[in-house]
Amino acid sequence: MADISLENNDSIDQFADALWLESGLSKNTLAAYRSDMQLLAKFIHPKRLLDVDQADIQKFLATLLAKGNKGSSSARVLSTFRRFYRYQVRQNLVLKDPCAQVLSPKQGRPLPKTLSETEVEALLDSPKVESSLGLRDRAMLETLYATGLRVSELVNLKMIEVNLDVGVVRIVGKGNKERLVPLGEQAIDWIAKYINQARAELLREKASDAVFLTARGSAMSRQAFWYVIKRHAVNAGINKNLSPHTLRHAFATHLINHGADLRSVQMLLGHSDLSTTQIYTHVASERLQSLHAEHHPRG
Repeated sequence: MADISLENNDSIDQFADALWLESGLSKNTLAAYRSDMQLLAKFIHPKRLLDVDQADIQKFLATLLAKGNKGSSSARVLSTFRRFYRYQVRQNLVLKDPCAQVLSPKQGRPLPKTLSETEVEALLDSPKVESSLGLRDRAMLETLYATGLRVSELVNLKMIEVNLDVGVVRIVGKGNKERLVPLGEQAIDWIAKYINQARAELLREKASDAVFLTARGSAMSRQAFWYVIKRHAVNAGINKNLSPHTLRHAFATHLINHGADLRSVQMLLGHSDLSTTQIYTHVASERLQSLHAEHHPRG
């Protein structure tokens, strides 16, 4: 890593001196604070510590977690940063504490189970689309991966909530919050094929406003669709213990891997709190680090 600039070193020294004068902290504690700030300074180099924003703090914490640091260790580091920037605010050297909206990493919080892009492609290709049920399954899997919907949102999707001309679905999620989610060309095509070629056959002249139907013409349950995913995962050769949210996690992780910002992913997922979405930066960072180790000549 690059060396720490003299200006950043001065900021760290002034902070440590102020802590010693204000709190009489031990040399070991002060050394730990210095070490934490030096790590951040190296991470954001050549940026100044006084110019750090919330995204910098979140990326640094995500990197620590991706390297295997425990939540308690990352929380301690964040505590140092908070103390440093509160001091800078008091000194009128920064206008806003970049840590103010960053939540402490939870101890033992597991990373969501996800799939690689290759595994997702295999899963999507698994249904035999020559049959009505296979075409339905393909349309559901494509929709789930294209939108990141919760499984409950997918199975409860109504015909009136799908606009294939515009290419969006209208979702009423948790807390009755409404959001519009884009579908993407592949999902639009497969939904259209399902509606035009298979849905009427599954409906069996019954009345239902549900988009995705069972073989009996009724709306599918969350549990029934989960069996569908597990069956196709086995057929695709995916030997992972998947969860009902696996494709939702893959949707978010792959978006971030390809450069999407957290706020956009938060809106698409329907998260009320950005901290809930923040977990996907940890997954993405872990993926990027493994790719670097595998493919870089000095990885």
